[in-house]
Amino acid sequence: MAYDIGTGIDVSASVVEKAKTAKSAALKLANATAGEKNKALLRIADSIDKNRERILAANKKDVEAATSLTEEGKLSKSLLDRLKLDDSKIEEIIKSVRDVAKLEDPVGKTLSAIELDKDLELFQVSCPIGVIGAIFESRPDVLVQISSLCLKTGNAVMLKGGSEARNSNEVLFDVVKEASVSTGMPSGWIQLLETREDVSEMLKLNEYIDLLVPRGSEEFVRYIQENTSIMVLGHSEGVCHVYIDRDADLGMAVDICYDAKVQYPAVCNAAETLLVDNVIASEFLPRMVEQYLKAGVEVRGCSKTLDFLANFNKVEQIKPASETDWHTEYNDLIISIKVVDGVDEAIEHINHYGSGHTDAIVTENKKTALKFMQFVDSSSVMHNASTRFSDGFRYGKGAEVGISTYKVHARGPVGLEGLVIYKYLLVGKGHAVAPYIGPNAKEFTHKPLLKNFSFWN
Repeated sequence: MAYDIGTGIDVSASVVEKAKTAKSAALKLANATAGEKNKALLRIADSIDKNRERILAANKKDVEAATSLTEEGKLSKSLLDRLKLDDSKIEEIIKSVRDVAKLEDPVGKTLSAIELDKDLELFQVSCPIGVIGAIFESRPDVLVQISSLCLKTGNAVMLKGGSEARNSNEVLFDVVKEASVSTGMPSGWIQLLETREDVSEMLKLNEYIDLLVPRGSEEFVRYIQENTSIMVLGHSEGVCHVYIDRDADLGMAVDICYDAKVQYPAVCNAAETLLVDNVIASEFLPRMVEQYLKAGVEVRGCSKTLDFLANFNKVEQIKPASETDWHTEYNDLIISIKVVDGVDEAIEHINHYGSGHTDAIVTENKKTALKFMQFVDSSSVMHNASTRFSDGFRYGKGAEVGISTYKVHARGPVGLEGLVIYKYLLVGKGHAVAPYIGPNAKEFTHKPLLKNFSFWN
């Protein structure tokens, strides 16, 4: 094998060879103990800390190149923002890995146990999925998040980051691989792909890859979904809403709306549309829009919004909103505002235009809040809290492989629970099916065993 000196990456292996290697490693990793996996994770965290200067130097190269592309209009500012690493982000990465190590191992758990008949017992036991294919744009910290979650759950992983983060991804991959293998993890458990052509090949490898997790733009995720027969877990976009109800604490509402849009606009859980109850629109809108404009947010309002702001001293800075705005994930300092006639219209708007990602209501009326949380069909629904809380780390998952808006297997921020599946283990003593069939068939007992009854005991 030929290796790229300085990164340790096998540059000669084909995508198929890497997938085969990952498949083989996955079978070994699936049987690693919790202690062995945690030791590897802690070694990874320590190694990232020791190599921070190397990581930041690589990231600096990526940011410099990406800045030029942004100035030329070839790369969005939001992707550039996601690309940047600094000491505080390195600390966040290290903490997320250590937090994953602290979590309970989800593999090998007895989910259910039932006696089919005397001495014939069926166990439903959690197990790794196998090989995860992770395809993501820009953010190099995603590589570490996904890798640590896959390691903890006993899954091999094939990683393909965006070309704009190539230097950062190569160094992080090298650090994660070296640290984990040094503790005894199988060397092929983590693989890095290099080119866009590699992605096309990857999408064909349903024989080796069990699940794909794409993270990126709507166009990017949709391309993945439409060009593979492998199961895909993810979301195509984050059109998130905050609804300000007539019974809201308006001071609280201003703070939440500001955080949801301004704190970090380049991410999928940032608010894109603000819905305001017409009962409090005349009082709330001037206060909120004033704060947005001070923060450099471009405000786009519906006709009713513009009417309520007719006497606002900066009304000329507000642009009319179009139908397209209600569908748009800006990932930037842009907000669209619509005035609605109460919670029912807010719910209707969200379920029609939203992406099923994250939506919030601000109200002191518990009955209204409950209705909103029951009828808004999204993976995360907030009451009196910013949409920015929709995140694996903040949900106590240590990290996340992504956020899923699907309604199968895993939904919302996907942590360890989304990277395990289960299998059935049947233990008998020479049992055959024949005695249980026919006119004199023996009956099954179907007796539940104790909840803490484990196959492994």
